[in-house]
Amino acid sequence: MKKTLTVFTPAYNRAHTIERTYQSLCRQTLQDFCWLIVDDGSKDNTGELVEKWKKENKIPITYIYQQNQGMHGAHNTAYKHIDTELNTCIDSDDFMPDNAVELIVKTWRKKGSDIYAGMIALDQIEDGTIIGKDFERDLKETTLGDYYRKGGSGDKKLIYRTEIIRKYPEYPVFKGEKYVSLAYKYSHVDQDYNLLVLNEPVCTVEYQTDGSSMNMYRQYWNNPNGFAFIRKHDMMLSKSFRERMRNCIHYVSSSLRIRNYSFLKETPLKLHTFLAVPFGTFLYLYTRHKVKSGQKMKI
Repeated sequence: MKKTLTVFTPAYNRAHTIERTYQSLCRQTLQDFCWLIVDDGSKDNTGELVEKWKKENKIPITYIYQQNQGMHGAHNTAYKHIDTELNTCIDSDDFMPDNAVELIVKTWRKKGSDIYAGMIALDQIEDGTIIGKDFERDLKETTLGDYYRKGGSGDKKLIYRTEIIRKYPEYPVFKGEKYVSLAYKYSHVDQDYNLLVLNEPVCTVEYQTDGSSMNMYRQYWNNPNGFAFIRKHDMMLSKSFRERMRNCIHYVSSSLRIRNYSFLKETPLKLHTFLAVPFGTFLYLYTRHKVKSGQKMKI
């Protein structure tokens, strides 16, 4: 019988944490899901662990190995292989509360429809503390962007209808780079659909010291094409002068990092970008100094 939900997990050298993800899926109070693991070039024993779990036959598992492309590349691969109505990403260092699948599936069956792209739910840390802010009690639907624009904070769990998320362009993969913001696809969806609000935690998060969330400074410096790309995209979706200027400043900085001195010709917001040049130049010089000094900061 076809499942309702695919839980997909990008994995890169996470053999020491992914078993916790697996065990949490085995404990789910509703087994209306399958697990898709996209191994993004791991050099540890992740593959051996997965083979062992497949033999245990406790939950349906699909395993795909690919050369390392970064988180966004693993998402591209996952979306090509998912065939369930809904999908959600649970990272290889995170896990699901025992009732998470039940909450997702039952809420969708009760309230979901074709007018929604899916649902937005809460993340928590292991002691049950919600990451950032939870949702207002009377908030029934929103977009990801509107939630943050109206004062929301913290990571949130996104559960998308598969046919919707596949409608929009794939994440670009730049040679030698491993990062493009996942918000690229999500912002596309925001333009056309709302998300149902599920004001319950469905993912327990543990931020790894070598994970993407904890190393945005290093990501920013090492993936300038990816950051320049997303800033150009975000310029056109910005709702305020402040948002537009912030995106332009980062676009200038990333353009200088890749020595693209044609950025004023290529920007969709020429005046804003021109005004951002001094600030973007300062940001570029500042981040270069920080890289050389070995310090970390969050961009």
